[in-house]
Amino acid sequence: MSLVIGLTGGIGSGKTTIANLFAAQHIDIIDADIVAREVVEPGSAGLQAIVERLGSDILLTDGSLNRSKLREAIFSDSQLKEWLNQLLHPMIRKKMQQDIAATQSPYCLLVVPLMVENNLQAMTDRLLVVDVDEAIQVARTQQRDNVPADQVRRILASQASREQRLAAADDVICNNGNGDNLEQQVAKLHQEYLALSRQQNNTPQC
Repeated sequence: MSLVIGLTGGIGSGKTTIANLFAAQHIDIIDADIVAREVVEPGSAGLQAIVERLGSDILLTDGSLNRSKLREAIFSDSQLKEWLNQLLHPMIRKKMQQDIAATQSPYCLLVVPLMVENNLQAMTDRLLVVDVDEAIQVARTQQRDNVPADQVRRILASQASREQRLAAADDVICNNGNGDNLEQQVAKLHQEYLALSRQQNNTPQC
């Protein structure tokens, strides 16, 4: 099995940019956000369970999940949110494990925004954290999502702190944008991960 590198960081830290740089090195990317959409696609057990609970009104006309309606429903109902998490989290974890097993590259990148919060680093061999100053996170997210600063700060408050993520990290990429050379940082880590992958594959198996 391939070496699994976990990639995480707070909102607006630049996880997608970093993942794309690794993808350019022909590394397989497994993105939890994409997997979360896949487990509720039309015809999936996840979507069927949601319809059984909430009715067909939760669907769009094409039969896909009405995500904004679901967000509204769980926003005002903590029990429904808990039920949904208990339904989908095991499905997401199982699909990520299947994707990891199918990896063809020497190592793969498992991108999970709430990796530390949900203790999913247990699925990885190393944890790579994208670190950024909070003020920059707020500014980037405001610009990207066109939302007020206080809304971004509430999201930050609900996530693991910068200190908690760094304490869990094996590797760190600095992405403050002050001349941080992301390509060089990624290229250096890519070589390190290739070496670790070769080392792992040369280790005799019991």
